[in-house]
Amino acid sequence: MLFQIKSYIKFLWHSKNEHAVHSPFVFNLLTKCFYDKKPKPEYLILKKYRKSLLENKNFIEVTDFGAGSRVFKSNRRQISKIAKTAGILPKRAELLFRVTNYFKPENILEIGTSLGLATSALALGNPKAKVITLEGCSETANQCQLQLQKFNFNNVNSIVTEFEKYFQDIKLRLKTETESYNLIYFDGNHSKKATLAYFEFLLPTIDNDSVWIFDDIHWSLEMEEVWEIIQNHSKVTVTIDTFQWGFVFFRREQKKEHFVIRA
Repeated sequence: MLFQIKSYIKFLWHSKNEHAVHSPFVFNLLTKCFYDKKPKPEYLILKKYRKSLLENKNFIEVTDFGAGSRVFKSNRRQISKIAKTAGILPKRAELLFRVTNYFKPENILEIGTSLGLATSALALGNPKAKVITLEGCSETANQCQLQLQKFNFNNVNSIVTEFEKYFQDIKLRLKTETESYNLIYFDGNHSKKATLAYFEFLLPTIDNDSVWIFDDIHWSLEMEEVWEIIQNHSKVTVTIDTFQWGFVFFRREQKKEHFVIRA
């Protein structure tokens, strides 16, 4: 926690708003998407989805494949508490909806479903998109699938799998066919080794308009190191650090720039 406080103070010192941005692409993203304060009817659906989980007092046995939890001491966890402490916050869900609605990606990949709070935002952002969401824990994935069915999110394909195995399958498919994702939301593992492995595995799926979002880039020193490596990668042109999330773009027409933005 102390590390994150120090990181946040540093972030605030370096962060800017749209008035300090001279890139038309980033300026439009901030003013038309990030800072869009207009109410949306979809926000009510996101609110109801969350409320339904917060009212669910059942327990499940969670298998944690990531870097572990700072909140839970046991793998037997109450669904309402998972939604309250481990799920995406309401304002973040609304931002994820706006980002998806702004870029309108046709193919979306989410790494780390949990109970589907972020999944619902992605699915609502573009109902015509094909959303694939990956979850390693079968119990958690089952609860999410029930929830998605309850709210009629029919454009989501929920897959229970170990992430690396799924990426290995992608690698094999790429030998004979093309496969691309227009938006990828990384929220499945907060270790340096795993995150960098996922980054490298999925690089062959990018196109010029791909949007990658990394969760918790200041979660630990390791994740900050990951973020710096990603920023400096030769295929990455534009990055935006919003403290909670790191946005990555591969637009070849853009000069390489890194932004630290309050959002």
